[in-house]
Amino acid sequence: MTKPLFDKILIANRGEIAVRIIKTCRRLGIKTVVVYSEADADSMAVEMADESVFIGGAPASESYLVADKIVAACRETGAQAVHPGFGFLSENAGFARRLADEGIVFIGPNPEAISAMGDKIESKKFAGKAGVSCVPGHVGEIDDTAHAIKISEEIGYPVMIKASAGGGGKGIRVAWNRKDVEEGFPAVRAEAKASFGDDRIFIEKFIESPRHVEIQVLGDKHGNVVHLFERECSIQRRNQKVIEEAPSPLLDEATRKAMGDQAVALARAVGYDSAGTVEFVAGQDRSFFFLEMNTRLQVEHPVTEMITGVDLVEQMIRSAAGEKLAFGQDDLKINGWAVESRIYAEDPYRGFLPSIGRLVRYDPPVEGENGKGLVRNDAGVREGDEISMFYDPMISKLSTWAPTREQAIEAMSVALENFHIEGLGQNIPFLAAVMDQPRFISGKLSTTYIKDEFPEGFHGTEPTAFQSDILAATACAMHRVLTQRAAPQLVRDEWTVIAGSDHRHVRLSNGGKAFHVEMVEDGRKLELTDIDWRPGKPTFSGKLDGVAFTCQVKPAPEGFVIRHRAATQRVLVLTERSAELHAKLPPKQSGSSAKMVLSPMPGLVVSIDAVAGQEVKAGEAVAVIEAMKMQNIIRAEIDGVIKSVGPKPGDSVAADDVLMEFV
Repeated sequence: MTKPLFDKILIANRGEIAVRIIKTCRRLGIKTVVVYSEADADSMAVEMADESVFIGGAPASESYLVADKIVAACRETGAQAVHPGFGFLSENAGFARRLADEGIVFIGPNPEAISAMGDKIESKKFAGKAGVSCVPGHVGEIDDTAHAIKISEEIGYPVMIKASAGGGGKGIRVAWNRKDVEEGFPAVRAEAKASFGDDRIFIEKFIESPRHVEIQVLGDKHGNVVHLFERECSIQRRNQKVIEEAPSPLLDEATRKAMGDQAVALARAVGYDSAGTVEFVAGQDRSFFFLEMNTRLQVEHPVTEMITGVDLVEQMIRSAAGEKLAFGQDDLKINGWAVESRIYAEDPYRGFLPSIGRLVRYDPPVEGENGKGLVRNDAGVREGDEISMFYDPMISKLSTWAPTREQAIEAMSVALENFHIEGLGQNIPFLAAVMDQPRFISGKLSTTYIKDEFPEGFHGTEPTAFQSDILAATACAMHRVLTQRAAPQLVRDEWTVIAGSDHRHVRLSNGGKAFHVEMVEDGRKLELTDIDWRPGKPTFSGKLDGVAFTCQVKPAPEGFVIRHRAATQRVLVLTERSAELHAKLPPKQSGSSAKMVLSPMPGLVVSIDAVAGQEVKAGEAVAVIEAMKMQNIIRAEIDGVIKSVGPKPGDSVAADDVLMEFV
C-alpha cells in the first residue's frame, strides 16, 4: 500500500512559486499554509492558501529568512511539512536540520546533500574529489578585497565573483580587471549577506562566450535517481536567466547522455533525494564543465515539466513522504520543445533597471492552445497588485510548448503579443525582440547573447514591412471608429499616415469588424478582418491578410502610440493639409540633464561616495542604490566638480530623483 502523503504543507515562500505549489497541493488533496510578510498581506498566495500566518516585516531578513518564525507557524497550524520553494531558506542545510529536529518534514533534499552540494565552495571540493571536470578557480573562502585581488590575478582575468550561498543571479559579478574586483567584491558580499544571510565568497575563471546548460535530477529516499534531460539557460542578463528552453539546441544524443550520466552520478554520490539541478558551463564544441548544483526546485522548472509530463513539485512531495520514484530513466522521453520567458518589472529602455509600482492593468494571455502551441503562465500577481522593492522583480513566467523549437518560439511570440501590462516598466518588448531574432531562432546562443546583440542597450526595433502595414491599418481603423462615434460628418476614407520616417497615403472602405485597406502609392490592397477593439481598450487584435496579430495601443495627439512585438511607433493619422503643415514644424528640442546625477530607479540609498566640492571623472562611482535585492553602482557621466548632494544613505529615492548636481 502506498504511504499516504501529507495532510497539510506549509509553504515558506511567496509570489509565483507559492501559488505554483498551492496548485499541485490542491490537485493532491493536501491543505496549504502560506506565511507572509507585511508587503505580502494581500497577495494572491495568501488568498489561495487554506491558511496564512503573518511572520514579520517586508525585508526578507525580518520574515522569510527567519527560521524560528517558520517553525512557529508550523506549530500554530499543524503543518507536517515545509516546502521552501526557491531562494530564501531553500538551500539552507541548517534550516533543514532544524525542521528535522522539530519533527517537521523538509520537502527537499536531506541536509547532508545540501551541505555537500548546496554550498558552492564545498561542492567544488566534492566534485573535484569525485573526478568531475570543474571550471578553474579558487576553492576556499576569501578574507577581504585585497585577498580577492590577489586570487583574481593568480587565476587571470576575467574572473567571476560569486556568493557561496548564492542563487537566482544574486551575488554575482564578472571582474575584467583589478578595479572591477575592488568595486565588485564588497558589493557581492553585501548582496550575499542581505539575500542569503551568508557573506562567504569564491572566485573562479570566467569562460567567455559559454553556454549555460543544466540537468534536472530527481531522487527518492531509496537510492533511486533519474535525470529529466536538460535546459538551456544561456540568455542571461547580469547573470540572471531571462529566457530558458528544453531541450537544448546545442546537445546531440551522445552529449545529452554523457551530461545526464554525470549529473546522476554526482547526485548518487551525495545520496540526493528530491528535485535538484546540476549546472554546467558548455562550450560551442559541446565540451562541458561542472559549475554548481542547486539543491532545490529551479525557477525554470516549467519547461522540463512541459517536455516530460512530470510534475516536479508533486515528485518532491512524494519523495519527502518516503515514496519510491514511480518511473525509471528508460521511462522518460523528450516530447516536443518548451520555451520560458521571465516577465520582469524592469524598464528595458532604461538599461533594464527595476521598475517598482502597481499593476494598473494585468492581462496575461489565455492559458492553453493559442493557435501555435500550448501556453502556460506561472504568476503570483493580479491586476491591482504592487511589485515591491523588497523582493525579486519577477511578475510571471510565461511558457509555451509545441512539437518543434520553431513552433514553440512562434507560440511564445504570439503569447507575448497578447500579454498586456500597464503601471510599471516591463520587459515584454525585449523578450519579443529576442524571439524574432534570426540568431535566437537559429539556436546559436551564449551567455553573452544580450551583450552581443544589444551592445548599446535595448531601444526597440524598427518595424518590418509587414509591421508597418499593421501600424498603418490599425491606426486608420481606430481613427475611423473614433471619428464615426464623435463626429460622423468628419468621417473620411483617405488619410496620410506618418509613423517615424514612414509616410503613406491610406484609403479605407467599409467598416465594423472588417476594412478594405489600400496603400495608394503602390496600389496594394489588404484585408483587415476579425477586429477586436473598442475605444478605451488598450489592445487591438485582428487579422491582416489572414495573419493574426495583437497590438498594444493608446491614444496620442493626432493619432496613437502603437506597439507590435518590439516595434513601437507614434502613428499620426492626418488629412493631406495637416500633413503638409506637420512637415514645416521645427524639430522639438530636448532638455539636458547632463549636469545632474539622477537615480535611474526607485530604491534605497546604500552609500553616497562623493561630496560637494569634490572633483570626479566620467565613469567614477558616486553612489550605490539598492533595489530588488540588487546593489547598483551609479557612475558620473561627465567630468566635473560636485555642486551639491541630495539624499543621504538610508533615504528612499524615486526614479529620476537628483542624487547630486555638478557646478
